[in-house]
Amino acid sequence: MIPPSLVLQLVIALISSSFSLGSYQHSPLPNDFSHPIHETGDDYRTFGSKFPSLIKSEADIHVFESLAHVGVPQVGAPTASPKMVNVDDFGARGDGTDDTEAFKKAWKKACSSRAVLVVPANKVYHVKPINFSGPCNPDFKMTIHGTIKASTNPSDYKKDPRHWLVFEDVHSLAVDGGGTIDGNGRVWWQKSCKINEHLPCRGAPTAVTFDRCNSLRVGSLRIKDAQQMHLTFRDCVDVVASHLMVIAPEKSPNTDGIHVSGTQNIKIMNSVIRTGDDCVSIVNGSRNVQVTDIICGPGHGISIGSLGKDGAKNYVSNVIVDRAKFSGTTNGVRIKSWQGGSGLAENITFQNIEMHNVSNPLIINQNYCDQKKACPTRHSAVQVKNVHYRNIKGTSASEVAIIFNCSSNFPCKGINLQDINLVRDGGGDVEASCKNVLQTTRGRVSPHCF
Repeated sequence: MIPPSLVLQLVIALISSSFSLGSYQHSPLPNDFSHPIHETGDDYRTFGSKFPSLIKSEADIHVFESLAHVGVPQVGAPTASPKMVNVDDFGARGDGTDDTEAFKKAWKKACSSRAVLVVPANKVYHVKPINFSGPCNPDFKMTIHGTIKASTNPSDYKKDPRHWLVFEDVHSLAVDGGGTIDGNGRVWWQKSCKINEHLPCRGAPTAVTFDRCNSLRVGSLRIKDAQQMHLTFRDCVDVVASHLMVIAPEKSPNTDGIHVSGTQNIKIMNSVIRTGDDCVSIVNGSRNVQVTDIICGPGHGISIGSLGKDGAKNYVSNVIVDRAKFSGTTNGVRIKSWQGGSGLAENITFQNIEMHNVSNPLIINQNYCDQKKACPTRHSAVQVKNVHYRNIKGTSASEVAIIFNCSSNFPCKGINLQDINLVRDGGGDVEASCKNVLQTTRGRVSPHCF
């Protein structure tokens, strides 16, 4: 048997080798959601056919599927073999009945001892909203081999309508196992005002939230069909999220893949994200964010923002997006802020990126407006500065491949483009639209601002 550590190295090498662009060194889903997304190897085979440069053979598929048997790196070095706490031993059945109380009891037991909380394979556990609260003993681990599936009964969410699974105040935590977290979100999507404009706009639960967790490792999981956002890190420090497959139908509303808020020192890497909204979204209070080796699409791309809504003062800094592939997304790499806000988005690098049939491959929009009625004109804006675009190539689905729509009062500053080559999908030239931007170029930049 191949050691898990070697398998993990092979997987990382496989994904990394797929990015054929010269690197700069720096620190088919259904069109509607009436069709199920299978929890089998079919997802990987579809993925391989869509990105043949990433998965080149059946052997590679088997290596990629072996993620299910690879754990994320442990935090710390336990001095003794941990105890196994199995949710089945606390009454969980995985037969369609409610397993919520069994999960709560198992968590309480495992949290208070040096233990691994185990969700067994080959079962589907139905659970209502749960808060997995700390503090717990150091080096705590949850291993999910089977499937955890969300309740669809709105009355189960009356206490907290915006969250399903919440991990809060747990430090040195690792969550892995190769299993599935299923938000069971179709009932929520059907009630969205973005699907039915006659309905009021209401929020829906985030599938998985990590709140105030430090030294956190999350990996080797499939997270699918979230009610709204799939995976959120909020006010966390020192996070590694890797080897994730995050999937939902293209038209599922507001189903961001990974959402980062108020979080510092986070690495998101070696993952496949295909949803109905941003693959990765990075918002206020986040800094030192690295997003590396990501496959994105369908979805809305990788976004910083939105920032500055309702006059808010927001800050995001020190973000690197490196070695990403986008296919069929509505945006590529994007910075978006509302008029009337304030604050700063700075020191941002997008590099070594491949686009395939992407609308708006490069976009900064300081006049973002995501509402039915027109947004009023405001004079203030979140300042955007020191943004670097390097080695970005591929095809645009739209005639305008670069959009810098910046504020006349707070123009975008220090925008640098180097070695950019974007053409129209199917052949032909593309244009750049640039307003109120102070930019420099190096190497070949096409299209470019006049």
